Amino acid sequence: MEATIATENKEGETWSGGSKKPLGASYGKMMMWFFIMSDALTFSAFLGAYGLMRFKFIDSWPIADEVFTHVPFLHGHFPMYYVAFMTFILIFSSVTMVLAVDAGHQMKKAKVTLYMLLTIIGGLIFLGSQAWEWKNFIGGTYGSLILQDGKVVQFVDASGHQVALEDFVTKSPANERVAHTKSNGLWYVQDAGALPPFTTSEVIESFKNSPNISLRTEEVDLATKHKIILSREDANKFLSKATGVVKGANLKINEYGNTLFADFFFFITGFHGFHVFSGILINIIIFFNVIIGTYERRGHYEMVEKVGLYWHFVDLVWVFVFTFFYLV
Repeated sequence: MEATIATENKEGETWSGGSKKPLGASYGKMMMWFFIMSDALTFSAFLGAYGLMRFKFIDSWPIADEVFTHVPFLHGHFPMYYVAFMTFILIFSSVTMVLAVDAGHQMKKAKVTLYMLLTIIGGLIFLGSQAWEWKNFIGGTYGSLILQDGKVVQFVDASGHQVALEDFVTKSPANERVAHTKSNGLWYVQDAGALPPFTTSEVIESFKNSPNISLRTEEVDLATKHKIILSREDANKFLSKATGVVKGANLKINEYGNTLFADFFFFITGFHGFHVFSGILINIIIFFNVIIGTYERRGHYEMVEKVGLYWHFVDLVWVFVFTFFYLV
């Protein structure tokens, strides 16, 4: 029987992996991979919980194409266009990060500087776009009525496109300066000090006087993938159960439909946005270190490679978020 003898590593070779160098990774790279794996579990939990709730309430889940329709400086209905643009920008920044790492392997300081700068710019564009998207999501676009059971109903025109309350509701002069409470209307706007522009009774009365406006529920017809539009008779029955007006979104209520939709939007995109923000700060630090020649003096650009691992992870996570939250 052969004896197994344990030998002690030579000093300075603890993280070299021995003679065969398994994984060929330095201590810093290994720790970055450990962080990425642990963070991947967190995002997986978020997306897993989202998927569970999405399919549990599949018949009342808001349709992303009807929620994310805004494009800066343009008015109209542009479903998912800007979200797709954001995704392209983030993927492009991942490409520039790859080029920065490759330039670092070749010890080309000028190219590393350029590609790091482009990566930072891409990250800033994405982060600014996400903040703008949050602004529109919270502020709302159309407005809806909330019913006694907590569900919402929305108003649409003859073509089935949603209509903003401002487009058909007439304000009663007698109610212009009346303070609004839970008993006569709810309204969620960006300016918390603003009075809600319409009461529930004003919305209902204006609907009755607008024959070209229809009412639809938050329930989705799974066969057509469209929300159910009610007949005039059924619409009046639903309106009799209305308790308030709601516009925009917060963690408790939103104009789009199921409350959990807004909750997951805030938590998932907010958590990812924090990662992008952190990545931009780290990239800026590395960028200035490149400029002053820190890594030239060290003889390698491994720090660029380590921050590149983090940035690629952030981009990959967004691909999953974009796919499962926005597209599916």
